[in-house]
Amino acid sequence: MNKQGKIVKVSGPLVEALGMQEAKMYDVVKVGSQRLIGEIIRLVRERAYIQVYEETEGLGPGDPVFLTGEPLVVELGPGLLDSIYDGIQRPLGRIREEIGDYIGRGLTIDSLPRKKKWNFTPLVKKGELLKEGDILGKVEETPLIEHKILVPVGINGKVESIKEGSFTIEEEIARVDGKPIRMLSRWPVRNPRPFKERLAPVAPLVTGQRIIDSFFPVAKGGTACIPGPFGSGKTVVLHEIAKWANSQIIVYIGCGERGNEMADVLLEFPKLKDPKSKRPLTERTILIANTSNMPVAAREASIYTGITIGEYYRDMGYDVALIADSTSRWAEALREISGRMEEMPGEEGYPAYLGTRVAGFYERAGRVINLGSKGVGGSLSAIGAVSPPGGDLTDPVVQQTLRVVKVFWSLDDRLAYQRHFPAINWLSSYSLHLSNIEQYLKREIDEEAPALREMAIKILQREAEVLEIVRLVGAETISKEDQLLLEIARNLREDFLHQSAFDEKDAYTSSSKQYRMLRLILLSYDLFRGLLLDKGIELKRILALPIREKLTRLKYIPEENLREFDQLEEELKKEVKELK
Repeated sequence: MNKQGKIVKVSGPLVEALGMQEAKMYDVVKVGSQRLIGEIIRLVRERAYIQVYEETEGLGPGDPVFLTGEPLVVELGPGLLDSIYDGIQRPLGRIREEIGDYIGRGLTIDSLPRKKKWNFTPLVKKGELLKEGDILGKVEETPLIEHKILVPVGINGKVESIKEGSFTIEEEIARVDGKPIRMLSRWPVRNPRPFKERLAPVAPLVTGQRIIDSFFPVAKGGTACIPGPFGSGKTVVLHEIAKWANSQIIVYIGCGERGNEMADVLLEFPKLKDPKSKRPLTERTILIANTSNMPVAAREASIYTGITIGEYYRDMGYDVALIADSTSRWAEALREISGRMEEMPGEEGYPAYLGTRVAGFYERAGRVINLGSKGVGGSLSAIGAVSPPGGDLTDPVVQQTLRVVKVFWSLDDRLAYQRHFPAINWLSSYSLHLSNIEQYLKREIDEEAPALREMAIKILQREAEVLEIVRLVGAETISKEDQLLLEIARNLREDFLHQSAFDEKDAYTSSSKQYRMLRLILLSYDLFRGLLLDKGIELKRILALPIREKLTRLKYIPEENLREFDQLEEELKKEVKELK
């Protein structure tokens, strides 16, 4: 770090320096006497443009800039889980313990604990031939997750030695092809981690949210976008996905969001139990907090820090869900830095390369066959919130995101004002993963599961058409059949799609229960429609059946008592038969 340049201009988080002939794009530098962390984002001859990830107050022309010769990297190894980091992977928990509540400028601290010892169990023997990406051994990182130690990228050869026992992450645990291997590794955040083959996503990421899983599912290894105006419930939906998704690892990035929202995550997650093991949910979660009061440039780094950590666990063969809240704040950071570099602005002031950056981020998601001779498979799903001003879906960030993601959950402030949550609009949302997971649903849930979804969507679409007619000419003009349809559509909206995140009995619904709920509501529509059209029975008599009241409480049937749905189905058929 003895080579250095000199600051000639400071513009907020952007610093210009001369004498940077030996610098390279995206190298990390230390700026000023306090050695603030920065990254080179533009080079013109010997002039470097540096985005500084800390407050630049006090910097001025003439201050030194020190070259490190390395890109921005994350530390990978045991100790990542159950941690909270800032945007450049400084551990906020350890900073508070060692230094206090505030992050000092220029502070450098190891991302992973160096003194802690981990019990390493080898899974290969001396003399075996290994390839990059093969699993050397394992460490019990938390009671929920086994951390697998991989042969680093670029190393292939014979195991010359391998140890068993307790080691720190910096101690040598094996030697392959003459090269020492430790539990600690580093990876540049802007470089996607390599894999052998990309596969099509075929299994759904089950979130426990009925409108998502039943109507607009996202597949494991897929991408989803959830835009919406202020107050429409984006963060609550993302919290629910983080709590209940059937991924083994959760990476939650709070990018430019309000500090109280990240505080809610920190307070809630330790109290939550993993549905399968009943252990604290934090034992399989990594939090990256870059709140709105933190330096704006670090928002850009936080997105890449999070997805690189996600790729690392994907390479172990795990299913990872990455949740970014929100990518709009990341795009705003790009716009601010671009403006300070005096680049030609694109639409609404965003840089012309906004679409490339958004696509590059989401393209790192996927279901893959990882490096290594055994071809272990893993997946990384990316779900990003977008916060367009005023809920305007023509916002450039929304439009650029929709070009690359496969699932669109459109939040509607009108639904939120009606206290309908999740406020995902079923008429404007879509999922392009339906065809991918259709065979899975037929095999694992029921043969008619996809058909039920189509029927429910058609009822809700027809409801919108009928309500438009009612607004124009009055309710008395619609047919009895349409009146029945409105009643069933109300059941779908209020008793199936409406779901409380704060009611323990309603916050999570398994795929099997969702199917049974939907099947019973739609069966009642078929049977009631038969009574109305074929038998000529009055609509008010049909709607007065006692079973109707029970159909409004399906969500409260316990997961362990799903046989009650069979009893209700028999009761429904019996009441319909007696009414005939």
